[in-house]
Amino acid sequence: MFKPSGKAAILSIVTIGAALSLGMAAARAGDNVTEDQILRALTPEKKPPLTRGLSVGPQTSPGLNADQAKFVQSVRGRATRSLSSAEREEIATIVKDKPKIDLEINFDYNSADISAKSLPSVQALGRALTNPDLQGSTFVVAGHTDAAGGEEYNQGLSERRADAIKRYLVDKYGINGTDLVTVGYGKSKLKDPAQPLAEVNRRVQVVNMENKATAAK
Repeated sequence: MFKPSGKAAILSIVTIGAALSLGMAAARAGDNVTEDQILRALTPEKKPPLTRGLSVGPQTSPGLNADQAKFVQSVRGRATRSLSSAEREEIATIVKDKPKIDLEINFDYNSADISAKSLPSVQALGRALTNPDLQGSTFVVAGHTDAAGGEEYNQGLSERRADAIKRYLVDKYGINGTDLVTVGYGKSKLKDPAQPLAEVNRRVQVVNMENKATAAK
């Protein structure tokens, strides 16, 4: 069984895509995080123009080599449960050092239903992801649980919660479903290993894997 509590289970949405210099910004659902806060954290750093006269070859996503960019394209549009453990680890490797913004999103207890009080945060995320500065990028929606319960159960729950975020963003904001790659990690990647049952471990990560300017559609 999942952690025996009558309270809503809480997840964090970790959204990644800003420049490394932005670091990590944290905001709880009750703090009324705004679309602008998310957008500023997620907008990639603008690069200075190239020196005149330099030729530019084929481009890949910022921070991705050619093999990684090819891999990202291979998982676009895939069902969450179709990803192998090796593919999940490859995704984790690609996004490991990306900057992020943390949003706490409540789900109904032992459920993948987003709680009503968390909808404003998810809606702010939806508006940010449809902003022209981010719209069309490839994002990973990765679900995580705390350490309570069995591995198989938590794996499935993390996948369902990642799917719930994706479904809401697609249905309510018209985001292209193939731009949202969903993956579940269960309890295998705790945010706070020293406190395996802590709420911060129950989260969803939304990662800007491939910027729209270089992503092949």
